[in-house]
Amino acid sequence: MIRLAVIVCFLAGPAFALKCQNNSFKGISFSQCEVTLHQDDIRLFLRDDTGAMLGHFPTLREYLANQNLNLLFAMNAGMYRPDYSPAGYFVEEGQEIRHVMTRPGPGNFGLLPNGILCITENRVDVYETQAFLRRSPSCRFATQSGPMLVIDGTLHPKFTTTSKSKFIRNGVGTTSDGQKAFFVISNAPLTLHMFGRYFKDHLNLKSALYLDGNVSHLYAPVINRRDFGRKLGPMIGVVGSVKKNNNRARLK
Repeated sequence: MIRLAVIVCFLAGPAFALKCQNNSFKGISFSQCEVTLHQDDIRLFLRDDTGAMLGHFPTLREYLANQNLNLLFAMNAGMYRPDYSPAGYFVEEGQEIRHVMTRPGPGNFGLLPNGILCITENRVDVYETQAFLRRSPSCRFATQSGPMLVIDGTLHPKFTTTSKSKFIRNGVGTTSDGQKAFFVISNAPLTLHMFGRYFKDHLNLKSALYLDGNVSHLYAPVINRRDFGRKLGPMIGVVGSVKKNNNRARLK
């Protein structure tokens, strides 16, 4: 007869507020994850401890598991160069990897105004790049991308309803109090104008930034979403610690 068994289970902790869900807006499907500062441990990732590019969600997940951390959510976090390094400003754990880019250029990144997602100890904010330079916040993590989708509650001035450029797109918007960030990916190709409207009209956010299109990927197991395969540059994610709990149960 077995008198005693030891059951070992692994739980994500501490408690987190991360919420992921699928939504529809104007007949288009979207997936979004809502992150709450101070409750969700949100970080940007680029390289592992050896200096090698992480590049893939499974690689990031394994990298974190070696630190007793769970990857709860992840998304590609801004445009990158052919070597997968960030196209613009990038800060990881307070260390500046690339300086702020201010000049216009080809592609969506250079469609000014572009912007910067900045995570400090007390806030998470999307800033238009010139506003970021004026305020000069001290970012623990930051990534620059473009164009801005919503600026002070208004769509980017160069977006048009007649555009024929449609892609799967992803982006991020933040609340005015700096306590929440909404990471969104479209599940069907759409224009920048319609993508911006999701943040402005559906989420009622006054500030949102385009992260990328066509290469857009999401990892959100809570809604059974795991976009694997394509190599990425900068990634953003929410992590949770892994705790080992020993629960003793008597079996008769």
